[in-house]
Amino acid sequence: MKQFMIIGCGRFGSSIATTLFKLGHEVMVIDIDEERIQDIAEEVTYAVQADVSDENVLMELGISNFDVVIVSIGSNYQASIMATLIAKESGVKKVVAKAHDSLHGKVLAKIGADKIIYPERDMGVRVAHNLVSSNILDFIELSPDYSILEITALEQWINKSLKELRLPTNYGINVMAIKRGSNINVSPYANDIILKGDVLVVIGNTVDIEKIEQKVGE
Repeated sequence: MKQFMIIGCGRFGSSIATTLFKLGHEVMVIDIDEERIQDIAEEVTYAVQADVSDENVLMELGISNFDVVIVSIGSNYQASIMATLIAKESGVKKVVAKAHDSLHGKVLAKIGADKIIYPERDMGVRVAHNLVSSNILDFIELSPDYSILEITALEQWINKSLKELRLPTNYGINVMAIKRGSNINVSPYANDIILKGDVLVVIGNTVDIEKIEQKVGE
């Protein structure tokens, strides 16, 4: 069990907090809005109303004792930056910060945020990719060079083995898993057959992923 501190209880922060708590972790949430704290109090371990721009407040709440601090403050850039800075200076091993734009993200990176998340931008990218074709179920960009794609098996793949399809050679992708109904075949073998309705979780170079999207979108 890990200890998480979530600073900022908007939709993004609340979703992370409640999910982590359901997964069995200890979660403290902090927000300046009393109503938000009341709404989430029964769904996390601790819920505290406080002004996180005050360094003493976070120190008193034992910020240095948490394994991960997630700064998910709304539009208050100053509070977001201060909370991230305090977390890093307190020795927190991993600080994840939500950024609203590239400039905000650059500042958070400069002061030491270990991971920067752009929820609105990332969701927009995923929705756009999902709209390309009904075959594409999900898209996750791992880096500018590599992505993961969930795709319903193309018609020309059905009833053929992975060995026959030679996806790494022909498409530049590697199959991480095959979903068939409620079953998931992780690290499938070369002789595994693709059936109609199978969902393939594939990883590949972003350029090759885009080629597949263009093909299925035609």
